[in-house]
Amino acid sequence: MTTQDQPEPTAATTPGAPAAAADLWPTIDALWTWLDANQARDGREALLLRMLKLSEEVGEVAQAAIGATGQNPRKGTTHTWDDVQGELCDVVITALVALRTLTPEPEAVFVRHLGRVAERSLAPKAQ
Repeated sequence: MTTQDQPEPTAATTPGAPAAAADLWPTIDALWTWLDANQARDGREALLLRMLKLSEEVGEVAQAAIGATGQNPRKGTTHTWDDVQGELCDVVITALVALRTLTPEPEAVFVRHLGRVAERSLAPKAQ
């Protein structure tokens, strides 16, 4: 849900954005490297906190969706659907960085899992 008077941002117009989908995994790896180098905790605690970060981001999606619909009568409309899109992107990025935390081959794990989900979900139903 975007406004018609604003052009869609592209990699060419967004500073620091990957140039193409091919840059997704190198960017995720760079974010993972940066987080690992700058984390305040280590070991199992760092791992668990990285997984919990995903719940925080999902909560921000909920907050933005509630704000976009004006569901809270005390606050009214506080967000836009563009805000919700941004928060959903944060969820995806956080999940992919968490996946990279668990495996040095996140792309292979993701592609394999996506294939299984697509196969079971998109397969023709037996009659």
